[in-house]
Amino acid sequence: MTPVEPVLPPALDLIGIAVFALTGALVAARLQQTFVTVAFFALVTGVGGGSLRDLLIGAPVFWVHDRTVAPVCLAVALVAWFTPVRWWEGRLLEWADALGVAVYSVLGTIKALAWGVPIVPAILMGVVTGCVGGIIRDVLAHQPSILMRPELYVTAAALAAVLAAAGMTLGLAPWLTWAVAVAGGFALRGAAIHWSLGLPAHKGPN
Repeated sequence: MTPVEPVLPPALDLIGIAVFALTGALVAARLQQTFVTVAFFALVTGVGGGSLRDLLIGAPVFWVHDRTVAPVCLAVALVAWFTPVRWWEGRLLEWADALGVAVYSVLGTIKALAWGVPIVPAILMGVVTGCVGGIIRDVLAHQPSILMRPELYVTAAALAAVLAAAGMTLGLAPWLTWAVAVAGGFALRGAAIHWSLGLPAHKGPN
């Protein structure tokens, strides 16, 4: 029997993917790359985390079997290509990305649990879902990865994933689990954006 997967409302799911894709497309646009590169960055950022998660848990790769995800990523690439980059500067996109990280970390965790993954690996699958697309984007663009920055980004994804796993384990209502976990991850990431919060760096011996 195929596991029952957590389903976001289609519009919300596509909006989240579009936000992630836009962050990738804008990186390539700022680097003055060709449209092919802009489109590739949009796709790999939008679906990278979810693709790796599905491969690791043995699920069908979600966007390969969906008629809308790839066209949405390509449409976002067109938007980034034909609009001035300065339109997207500021914190609006950063806040939208923060919400996307929280939502998809929760989605990844719950999907992994639905496919029989133990709790701790399922939490890690949530973090992968929320962060890996951005990590791939940064590596391809030769810019400091979110993993190499002290700001609370991966930590916020981890909090959302932990809260999701806890809610599922405790048998909370699905809507309550989603609400608490997304709110927790988004609040932590939002606090990091607003107050520039970060983790302390290692101070080892010289």
